[in-house]
Amino acid sequence: MANILQNKVAVITGSSRGLGYAIAETYARAGAKVVIAARTQKAVDKAVRKLRLNGAQAEGLACDVSDIQQVEALAEFAIRTFGGLDIWVNNAGISAPYGPTAHIPSSEFLKVIQTNITGTYNGSVVAMRHFVMQKHGKLINLLGRGDNGSVPLQNAYSSSKIWVRNFTKALASEYANSGVDIFGFNPGLVRTEMLSHIDAIVGYEKRLNPLRYVTLVWGNDADVPAQKALWLASPASDGKNGMQLSVLTSRFKFTRLFESLWKWLLQKPNELMELKITSVEPEISGD
Repeated sequence: MANILQNKVAVITGSSRGLGYAIAETYARAGAKVVIAARTQKAVDKAVRKLRLNGAQAEGLACDVSDIQQVEALAEFAIRTFGGLDIWVNNAGISAPYGPTAHIPSSEFLKVIQTNITGTYNGSVVAMRHFVMQKHGKLINLLGRGDNGSVPLQNAYSSSKIWVRNFTKALASEYANSGVDIFGFNPGLVRTEMLSHIDAIVGYEKRLNPLRYVTLVWGNDADVPAQKALWLASPASDGKNGMQLSVLTSRFKFTRLFESLWKWLLQKPNELMELKITSVEPEISGD
């Protein structure tokens, strides 16, 4: 799939590290000119330098996706720098501390809403205003756990992702004949700091221990979902507006489970993901 994004301009939010960076790197290897965005310019500059060392055409701008003026400035920066805008990936996302909703500090819960919901809205609207006018473009909104139903003890994140799914599906229907392709993309369990570095309400830390085994079976390094994101951004997805793509398909889950059981039978060691859990004091007392 070399050069399938030749001369395309791609903006990826939340791309200074983790999955966002992997997507930017994958797009750059496919010929795209990539625009890195993260909350601090220091993080942006570090990611841009790293990409350039590998031959990428990359620039970046600090952007708080919850502020639509900053998102508009990001789009203008991409157009001014590279002469256009073809792909927009709303990847920026955060989660609240693991635990019951009322126990979580309100400020932490609202940060998730501002980033995952408001940020996706801002990025989508800004990108679409450019795409609709030029009658082409690819908008990719990141889904996640909970996009098909509620997840207790992860209410902020899971609720935000079902909102993103519904919002993306409605957007795709509204602009079905615009020439723009709009996609929802669930990358599955990605072995990045967002998954391994977790805040948890005091008393709920041990409930996260099974995650080590779940990620052992069904987790992926960031380059795996990044390849799927490349396919969505490529000409291969032309005309597939409204597609909701997930890495964790039933076939994938079964195959990985079989592989893990086979390794266990052969007594081949599997390395568990290290979890770093930070305890957070609850807003209310009690279990």
